[in-house]
Amino acid sequence: MIMSTQEDRLKTLIGHAKEYGFVFPSSEIYDGLSATYDYGPYGVELKNNIRRYWWEAMTKLHENIVGIDAAIFMHPTTWKASGHVDAFNDPLIDNKDSKKRYRADVLLEEHMAKYADKIEKEVEKGRKKFGEAFDEAQFRATNPNVKRSQERIDAVEGRMKAALEANDLAGLRQLIIDEEIKCPISGTGNWTDVRQFNLMFATELGSVSGESSTIYLRPETAQGIFVNFLNVQKSARMKIPFGIAQTGKAFRNEIVARQFIFRMREFEQMEMQFFIKPGTQQEWYEHWKAKRMAWHRALGLPADNYRFHDHIKLAHYADAACDIEFKFPMGFKELEGIHSRTDFDLGNHEKYSGRKLTYFDPEANESYVPYVLETSIGLDRMFLAILSAAYDEEKLENGEVREVLRIPAPLAPVKVAVLPLIKKDGLPEKARAIMDRLKLDHNCQYDEKDSIGKRYRRQDAIGTPYCITVDHETLTDNAVTIRERDSMKQERVPISEVERIVGEKVDLRGLLKQL
Repeated sequence: MIMSTQEDRLKTLIGHAKEYGFVFPSSEIYDGLSATYDYGPYGVELKNNIRRYWWEAMTKLHENIVGIDAAIFMHPTTWKASGHVDAFNDPLIDNKDSKKRYRADVLLEEHMAKYADKIEKEVEKGRKKFGEAFDEAQFRATNPNVKRSQERIDAVEGRMKAALEANDLAGLRQLIIDEEIKCPISGTGNWTDVRQFNLMFATELGSVSGESSTIYLRPETAQGIFVNFLNVQKSARMKIPFGIAQTGKAFRNEIVARQFIFRMREFEQMEMQFFIKPGTQQEWYEHWKAKRMAWHRALGLPADNYRFHDHIKLAHYADAACDIEFKFPMGFKELEGIHSRTDFDLGNHEKYSGRKLTYFDPEANESYVPYVLETSIGLDRMFLAILSAAYDEEKLENGEVREVLRIPAPLAPVKVAVLPLIKKDGLPEKARAIMDRLKLDHNCQYDEKDSIGKRYRRQDAIGTPYCITVDHETLTDNAVTIRERDSMKQERVPISEVERIVGEKVDLRGLLKQL
């Protein structure tokens, strides 16, 4: 890629996403609303394809996982039982000069990321210096610059973990000061005290003032699964272990960095809660870590874009937790969370509702409140991960620069474009006839405007894997030219083979078979 800095890459990606109809700032004609975005014609198709890939991987490939779609509005006691009313807080700190607010833990994580970047630069230098003889593990263990940076990371991480676990807000502020972390806007370290800030969006149910009751926009989709545990278990005749999957909108009143759609106040989650016998949570935790990483790797994005990261501070409901992190344009950030939630959720809902949420295990001849293993991925983050990994600027032999989105073919918004070479001589009619056959199975696009080269570039820019060109020879030999996006290779094939060739390349089954 021609671009250099992280900031440049993100700006370029944002510009491309807007220009080609992937993502727009919400209510832009009114100067937009912070941390809210709308998905355009190609963005919504990519988003739907990602959701479908996740949903079918969960529900079609696992006989013991079923789906639901729970309501956004829930009884307010739900959020008391879940711990969100009392414990769903972020530690926030303000810079007195810029008047900007930040999450204290994020400031420290980004500070540690700078040391991590230094380490990677040293490793890259070592790799270039020693070539094939380079031993990365030994280099990381012995290089003084690497060791020094790692010691700084370990020291900061240790103090941050201790402060978060003890809810020591003063200690968290002191760590920020000791590390001389500055506000990126004002450039000063003039910080306020750290305060806890609840992330719930509250609203009122009822039309008469003074008689309405407070309810919340859900901050996660998981609770809709938990309160329906018995409904699903009995109606679908599920036996433990089994899972319930759900996708849907969630809302958090959180402080957001200006990092495009990475963190939004309104976002979409894809969650699966897997109900298990108490005492088996460790083996299922490792099982779903492997399963979820395989789901990501099947997309064929660079393997070094992914890594596991154990949580520094466990959530109030977890006895084990990690993230699958992805290398976004702004560095490694959380993409998916995997949590061992114990029996916290079902146990608390049982307590607050007065309803039994136990499962009778016929094999063990006993009843128990199941433990839960959770996988939770942000759909919007997954969208950004694919878009950022797919975007490339390729310098061609003629000196031109080709903008291309190398989106995995089964997820591409448009699967195939049908292009008549010129707008006469019966070529458009022939192209339309091919299009009419293909569009029954795939999202297709017909384009007859401009030169064939310009049309290829437009399709490259939106990530279309295949272009079919209809020319004068087509009228006599019933063959067309298929162009592949990534290699730009062109192949002459009979029209009768087009549906099979395209179908094999873009069918979601190709991804699912790898899982």
